[in-house]
Amino acid sequence: MTKPSLFIVDDEAPARQRLTTLLSDIQAECPCDLLGEASTAQAALDSIQTLRPDIVLLDVQMPGMTGLELAQHLQQRALESKKSASSSAPAIASPSIIFVTAYDEYALNAFEVHAMDYLLKPVRATRLAEAIRRVSELRRVVNASPDAVSIQPALVLPTRRQAFSVLERNRVLLVPVADILFLKAEQKYVTIHTRARNYLLEESLTSLEEEMSDRLVRVHRNALVARNAIMGVERATTIVDADSENEKISESWQVIVRDCEERLPISRRQWPVIKALVR
Repeated sequence: MTKPSLFIVDDEAPARQRLTTLLSDIQAECPCDLLGEASTAQAALDSIQTLRPDIVLLDVQMPGMTGLELAQHLQQRALESKKSASSSAPAIASPSIIFVTAYDEYALNAFEVHAMDYLLKPVRATRLAEAIRRVSELRRVVNASPDAVSIQPALVLPTRRQAFSVLERNRVLLVPVADILFLKAEQKYVTIHTRARNYLLEESLTSLEEEMSDRLVRVHRNALVARNAIMGVERATTIVDADSENEKISESWQVIVRDCEERLPISRRQWPVIKALVR
């Protein structure tokens, strides 16, 4: 039986060291290859994409991006890869997740993101070996039979994402929702505008508005603005039919967005909503 490959994600160095020691202690009864470790979600995404481990030993509580959200992003990336897979570029499989945490209250949430096991710290060597062997056997059965049911069910994204997964130059980037100034629909993409830079996202404004109505507000049919980024409004004057005898001046309103020179037009339908926000 091929040895499973593992990757450790935990923001605390002592916790990563303990897992490394335990993996060394159980090599005789549970052979495995440790490919690496990470202390942050972004570092984990980059390394996992390159190393492609079979199993990720993942902490739940981490600053910035929790382990639960990281698990969701890994599955989302695998689903997107499957949709665009071809003979020359096969799909990227999602690793199996074993949560290793000091908190028992997240167990239900863990299995909602299809975790294969949930270990409480301090982890016993026998319990860790048991979890790795069980997950490895399940992966072997699934990989051996094309008709077997996947051990990673279809992903259902949560309604409260803390970051967007953006694919850029074969790398998955996490864009925190808190950094977003506004979202603008352009052709088949949505552009995420932040103070630092812009990103392209393949999602619809409608679905984003439904998911994050408490954080984002529609100002126009092609734009959503972060509620906490709205600094005010200002009048905008445009000339209609400038090349004809029917030339006339039209006035409208635009949103002033924090840390942004671009002004976003407000549609007549949305004007009462935005007006109420800036009173």
